[in-house]
Amino acid sequence: MYLNEFADGLDPRDLSASEEFASLLASARDLGIPHEPGVRYASAHTIVRHQRFHYLEWGARENPPVLLLHGGNQSAHSWDLVSLHLADRYRVVAPDQRGHGDSEWSRESDYTLGALARDAAALIRDRGLERPIVVGHSMGGMVALLLAKLHPELLRALVIVDVAPELSERGTAVIRDFVARNVEFDDPEEFLDRVARYDPFRKREHMARTLKYNLLRRADGKYVSKHDRRRLENAFGDERVGLDCVRAFDFPALVVRGGESAVLDADAAERFAAALPRGRLVTIPACGHNVHSQNTPGFLAAVGPFLEAASA
Repeated sequence: MYLNEFADGLDPRDLSASEEFASLLASARDLGIPHEPGVRYASAHTIVRHQRFHYLEWGARENPPVLLLHGGNQSAHSWDLVSLHLADRYRVVAPDQRGHGDSEWSRESDYTLGALARDAAALIRDRGLERPIVVGHSMGGMVALLLAKLHPELLRALVIVDVAPELSERGTAVIRDFVARNVEFDDPEEFLDRVARYDPFRKREHMARTLKYNLLRRADGKYVSKHDRRRLENAFGDERVGLDCVRAFDFPALVVRGGESAVLDADAAERFAAALPRGRLVTIPACGHNVHSQNTPGFLAAVGPFLEAASA
């Protein structure tokens, strides 16, 4: 059983009058995140590459497009506060990547970066996104880098959040261990307790408001993490993008690092940004790996001017 609302057919579903949206607005007020009233916010589905993808769309379709790619074991809703803030100026499209959120799981159990990057390219074409700015966090950032390598003509600029060709094995091992140990629960509060211990940067009430996007209730009454665990068996494959490759990227790029990130070390982030011909690094304080959810105001203050300049 799904715990959240989303489109139940091919027609988009307006979520701006839902209880979930009211909950999001409460978090925005708590965090002091400005936004325009009456923004367009819809849930929809599309089929590309023989798969059904769920996506969230914010803002007017004629606005400059921004594509948001979430991290592993997360969903399109991880960007909700960011999308809410940007919706008055941009057309924001945030898909659930295959095997995540409310999108279909891969029948072939193919969760390689190549598959995810080709999904992103197909979604850009299918949704008529004219050279979007692509923003990717963690796994989504790796997908964005491979997309830029395979189809540089499809995008206008890149924002890569707390990921790079060189990552800390220590930090990534902590994430893998957390995912592996948090599989099913009798009570959602148990999951919430574990997330609260794992993430010291977010308030518990904000975590509670997003819990419904991360769990499913199975027929036996158990609550399970809302992603296909088979993807962990051969995570990402062998199509990762290295520093040598990004030296050929001829578009603006912003590398965003969490000031207390255990995944992306400061020196690795500096080497990455230096390798990008038009790259720049910004470090956001008071957050770890999940920069945009742990310090949303800081993330928006850093990324906003870049988006404005890139979309001009």
